[in-house]
Amino acid sequence: MAENNLKSVFVDELRDLYNAEQQLIKALPKMAKAATSEELRSGFEEHLEQTKEHAARIEKIFSGMGEPVKGKKCKGMEGVIADGAELMEEDAEPEVMDAGLIGAAQHVEHYEIAGYGCVRTYAELLGKTKIASLLQKTLDEEKATDEKLTELARNINVEAEKAA
Repeated sequence: MAENNLKSVFVDELRDLYNAEQQLIKALPKMAKAATSEELRSGFEEHLEQTKEHAARIEKIFSGMGEPVKGKKCKGMEGVIADGAELMEEDAEPEVMDAGLIGAAQHVEHYEIAGYGCVRTYAELLGKTKIASLLQKTLDEEKATDEKLTELARNINVEAEKAA
């Protein structure tokens, strides 16, 4: 952070989220490929398109604020994705792999929910209502994805338990 004020924290956190979205754009196709459940694979593919929209929203926010469109390395997302990549290298039954992929994806979603909740609140405090609205839309979509993953887990986790 170049300055020590809420706007600099806001911009710094947006850069972090932008990089997180970029990392996720690279990770989701690998997760989709590793999924054996057609519903889960389809969910990852749909979320990839949504993630691209999330990144585009952040680009729009940066442009509207006159800030350069760039990210800073998001170490949190890097770690969450690395954990998921490690899981995909395991030799597991297909149902067990799918259950693990859901867990990894929910770690991603919870990280994003926390981040978008913070930047939305910062935008509100800074009086940036249009930006706050865009960020709320992304936050709502991330929460909806987490709920879809929970629904998928209800069946997939039972199948994984039977496969063990």
